[in-house]
Amino acid sequence: MTKPTHEVLRAGPWLADGPKKLAILAATAVLPTRPRVALRERWLAAHELAIARRAGLLIIGHPKSGNTWLKAMLSRLYQVRHGLPASKLIGSDELARVNAAIPRLAATNGYYSYEGIIGRKLDVRAPDPELRAKPTVILVRHPCDIAVSWYHQFTRRQSAHKQELINHFLAHPVERRTISMWEFVRHSDLGVRSLIEYLNTWERNLAGLERGLLVRYEDLRAEPAVWLRRIVACMGEEFSDVEIEEAVQFASFDNLRQLESRGFFPKQGGLNLRNPDDPNSFKVRRAKVGGYREDFSAEQVAELDAIVAQSLSPSLGYTKERLPPSGAARPR
Repeated sequence: MTKPTHEVLRAGPWLADGPKKLAILAATAVLPTRPRVALRERWLAAHELAIARRAGLLIIGHPKSGNTWLKAMLSRLYQVRHGLPASKLIGSDELARVNAAIPRLAATNGYYSYEGIIGRKLDVRAPDPELRAKPTVILVRHPCDIAVSWYHQFTRRQSAHKQELINHFLAHPVERRTISMWEFVRHSDLGVRSLIEYLNTWERNLAGLERGLLVRYEDLRAEPAVWLRRIVACMGEEFSDVEIEEAVQFASFDNLRQLESRGFFPKQGGLNLRNPDDPNSFKVRRAKVGGYREDFSAEQVAELDAIVAQSLSPSLGYTKERLPPSGAARPR
């Protein structure tokens, strides 16, 4: 059962990336936990790497760092240019299979479970000659803002199979039904200290990328048109100011939130509606810079800020009152 399934999933362009992943999950669903997790990690890692090798742009970002928002803006550029439906977002090859002129994307956190294959291939100490030459955007965000949004994602939106894989990756699995936000952010293996290590690691890895672009979520929020233009230039693409501005407006917080609440997007692209009665279950939840300060007491905020100041690379800019310009690769 497993070997033929594995060979089919690895062979040929006839099956789209999304169905390939679903086939892996379906083929392993009936197995006991240990073999199920082991096979899913191995097969999904091979699938993740294949997507990355075919992609015209790699997007590396921790969940809740603006990955879906960026993909919505990029999708809109190609939707308008090629007359495609507004509800069809790029996850990887969805638009490229309709029109070969549209590049494929590979968006990954490059760290948890099977997605760690990308992090290992792009580690500055062991770079992959093929992947390191690809246009790569590394999205970063203040780790405390990531942590709060990650808490809501993990406890309200995360699929059962993804949560199982992440928990098997952790030294101390997280029970989403009982963990509080403070426990998640401050003390769990998914919290602020882990996020700081993640951001520091990808900042170091940036030095080994030939066409790497570091983009801060906060900068993207402040000047979305400027940064979207830089990102498409990194891809070797060119769009007019009118096209860029239209994409920015389409992917604005208010518009995406409204579209998500209406169930406008199908079950792909990360914007599918989960629970219309729970605002914290929305993918487009708050999108606020520094919002973590509203979720904790003054003492808790001070504790989090101290951890960030002590451990996060200062050159990322989150330990200062004013963020320095971003976008340049670190010296090699």
